[in-house]
Amino acid sequence: MSLKPSRLRAAAAGLAVAALVAGCASSGGAAPSAADSTLIVYTGQAGDYQVNFNPYSPTTIDGPGTIFEPLFFFNMARTTDPVPRLGTEFAWNDDGTVLTVKVRDNATWSDGTKFTAKDVVFTLDMVKKHKTINSTGYAGTAKALDDTTVEITFPEPAFSQGPQVLGRLWMVPEHLWSKIADPANDVVAQPVGTGPFLLEDFKGQAFTLKSNPTYWDGEPALKRVRYVALSGNQAGADALAAGAIDWQTGPVPDIKNVEKNYPGYKAVTIPLFQISLFTCSNTALGCTGPQTDPAVRKAIYHGINRAQLNALAFEGTAGPISPGFALVDRDKQYLTQDVAPMEPNAAEAAALLEGAGYAKGGDGVYAKGGEPLAFTVLVPAGWTDYITAVDTMGQQLQAVGIKLSSRQVSWNEWSAARGNGKFQLLIDSLYQGPAADPYYLYSYFFSTGSTAKVGESANPGFARVSDPAIDAALAALEKLDLTDVEARKPHFAAIQERVADLMPYIPVLTNGTTSEYNAAKFTGWPTADDLYAFPAVWQRPDHSQVFKSLKPAGAP
Repeated sequence: MSLKPSRLRAAAAGLAVAALVAGCASSGGAAPSAADSTLIVYTGQAGDYQVNFNPYSPTTIDGPGTIFEPLFFFNMARTTDPVPRLGTEFAWNDDGTVLTVKVRDNATWSDGTKFTAKDVVFTLDMVKKHKTINSTGYAGTAKALDDTTVEITFPEPAFSQGPQVLGRLWMVPEHLWSKIADPANDVVAQPVGTGPFLLEDFKGQAFTLKSNPTYWDGEPALKRVRYVALSGNQAGADALAAGAIDWQTGPVPDIKNVEKNYPGYKAVTIPLFQISLFTCSNTALGCTGPQTDPAVRKAIYHGINRAQLNALAFEGTAGPISPGFALVDRDKQYLTQDVAPMEPNAAEAAALLEGAGYAKGGDGVYAKGGEPLAFTVLVPAGWTDYITAVDTMGQQLQAVGIKLSSRQVSWNEWSAARGNGKFQLLIDSLYQGPAADPYYLYSYFFSTGSTAKVGESANPGFARVSDPAIDAALAALEKLDLTDVEARKPHFAAIQERVADLMPYIPVLTNGTTSEYNAAKFTGWPTADDLYAFPAVWQRPDHSQVFKSLKPAGAP
């Protein structure tokens, strides 16, 4: 019987991944038992991994949640109570200036050293000292009252800081990290953490985490997680068809019929991340190029045919997006901007450009001062949905006199350019914060405190936004209880108005993030009905909550 080309690709992918996984088999060549099954995951890594388990590095390949833990896990997918990790309970004083946290007394670092409140204080002090790793804008002063109690004092009411400090800072061991001079850039090749997993082995093509036998919550039922590098989304889909990977987040053909096309597998789609064209937007911080002109950014925004783009690049799984970046469904109570048009408006794009002094040349491309509006968009090699999206937008924008083309680069090159600002345009998604609230996205991507000059590492203020009006609104929100909706509304309205006016991130669509997982081999997966974590293999620390919950099928 002959195999069709798609089956040949799937078989080849299966052989390639099988070779990578072979090292996980038990000694003597015997296959692992059901209880020792290895979860094989594909995060979209195209090309070899570069060792980096520093949870504070923008190029980390893993560690947050799995090896290095937060104090609590906050579910970004829905509003639920935070889940204790290294912390056991916390409380604010009445005016939101003092946060008291109790930490557990039964946790140890993987080198056997006991975890205490002093490690928490060290971590918080380190983050505060080094701006490039302080992505949450932490500005508190921490002290250990005893081995299990930390008191964090803020100069002003800081209710909004709670989920960030508790859920997005990764505790590191003082006895080791105090010797690291540059915690933003040290790759931490031999990580020591308190988490449910340890690093077992690393190679460029794959690395393996193994369960932590001394984990404070008991050794996980899932014994190994194997991260494999393939050649992109197509290779991921082929490996899925061959049954060679167990979990990936990304597109597959005919995504609505995963269970039929991939027997034993299921899929879940959650709309949360907002696909955008990131621009290096701020000349005051060193950005150069015509994308620094808001008129150009807005012209691109109006030139996109989002309905066509959704069909061609995302199989209809994406949804509408607001130019103010409040989520259309989750953040309805704060939404003040109309959603982005699904159809293009060439007349509006032309009016914006001509009003800003651009003139269309004989080639149909607008230019000013001899510089045409011709852009290369950086996209990771193998990310087929994003590549298709950029190529589609390139065709669409010809109608409004803008030339756009994709340039595929390695993930490492793309990530480095995004961090240091050495780009004009790239495609990525804005992610949400630890709580179901728009404040966190704004503080991450639009705050002066989260960005840096071109050439320096911004994390994650990649568009180099620095705007007094946005900063003032964020400062006001910082002081308000997250439940005080009416008091917060005018500040969110001010941010959305300014964000839509500046448009440093050009809104494309709200991504319907789809993950495919092996339900026949493992149980305990998050589903739409039991959404205990955001189910994306690359989302940290949510992926660690999934790993902690999974059991090999047939295990007690």
